[in-house]
Amino acid sequence: MRRLAMGLTLAATAALTACGGGDDGAVVPPPLSCSVPDQNVWLRSYMNDWYYWYALSPDPSPVGFTSVDSYFKAKLYQGGNAAFPADRWSYSTPTADYDRFFGAGQTMGYGVMVAGREVTGRPDLPLYIRYVEPGSPAAVAGLARGDQILSINGVSAAALIADGRYAALSATAAGQAINMVVGSASGSRNVNVTSAVYALVPVPTTNTVISVGGRKMGYVMVKDMISQAINPLDAAFAQFKRDGISEVMIDLRYNGGGLVDTAKKIASYTSAQRTSGAVFASLLYNDRHQSSNQDFRFESPANALALTRVYVLTGSRTCSASEQLISALSPFVSVVTIGDTTCGKPVGFLPQADGCGTTYSTVNFESVNARNEGRYFNGFAATCPVAEDFSKPLGSVSEPLLVAAANHADGLGCPVTNDRAQPQSASSKLLKSWQGEPGDRFGGMVAR
Repeated sequence: MRRLAMGLTLAATAALTACGGGDDGAVVPPPLSCSVPDQNVWLRSYMNDWYYWYALSPDPSPVGFTSVDSYFKAKLYQGGNAAFPADRWSYSTPTADYDRFFGAGQTMGYGVMVAGREVTGRPDLPLYIRYVEPGSPAAVAGLARGDQILSINGVSAAALIADGRYAALSATAAGQAINMVVGSASGSRNVNVTSAVYALVPVPTTNTVISVGGRKMGYVMVKDMISQAINPLDAAFAQFKRDGISEVMIDLRYNGGGLVDTAKKIASYTSAQRTSGAVFASLLYNDRHQSSNQDFRFESPANALALTRVYVLTGSRTCSASEQLISALSPFVSVVTIGDTTCGKPVGFLPQADGCGTTYSTVNFESVNARNEGRYFNGFAATCPVAEDFSKPLGSVSEPLLVAAANHADGLGCPVTNDRAQPQSASSKLLKSWQGEPGDRFGGMVAR
């Protein structure tokens, strides 16, 4: 984690300072029309004003681009400044999908996610289902974590791994069907899944477990940092409080981020006596919008615990607001990460709709903690590197990451791993876009 000096410049004229408060974000008039030329002109104006790297990014004329998407990609910062890698996080999405996710707490798709990164470049290895959204079409069809994908729509798992895109698992509309052949302990079977809109379950698993040494530990998985996570999270910590737990494990291995306010609330439940009122994170905008710089502060929920150590289960899909939580807690408590290196995304969005059906999540700010530390572009290395076992249910007392956290809490240290079991760092698996595989599309670090 890098400590920032408040006098650092984004470019010669882009001094960044944290002052707190600020306005409610971008108020940008829509394009004159939804034609490609007018949208490109609008996008250029918006990005030259609000894009964090506007002073470092290309500024091509919008004339001659035949699509808005091609112009958007041409405007992104391509690297070259030692302080910042190239922008692989900014993206656009249909406004209806964005509003459904962050507003209604719903998404559209099949609800099945694969362990594709783990087998990158190895078509000889099995392709496992790592997660199935509760209540999704995939769950209704009986698919589960640990099922081995043999083929999708007649394309073998080996071919899917070689391609590395898994596009078949990304539905573009409700009512689309895919056929999957999966294998499990009971043999292989054909499964047909039809995409649909379904409600997210942002806190799918919570449990109180007892370590080998007799230590009571709370386990809670947070899949999506949306506002709908708060009530079940409060219920989980209320139960932890009643159970008298001494340690908590927050499972963020598949959490690509989301609302900064939700990340702040999650962190606030762990150690309110130490953090209440302190800065959780400061969001720092470019030099043109210093008045938007904003401090988010820890709260003191009624069911908060008073912990001095927090375990966070991580992986290469732990991103953005999830990493922000790790960074924010580290000045106040000991944060022990179990699993794999996180994705490395200390920047976030103030999403802007264009009025033509698209919402742009361009990088608008960087985030620093109470010690003014940030720019962890290489991610957070795991305190205890532990490889996943997709045959074990999440939250199970036999699941390797949970076992490693419990053993560490008992004073047994980190498990010994050999080279084959050692998780790879996120830097060895960088994707063209942070969204990654199906199911990792939304998230980020959203300034609300």
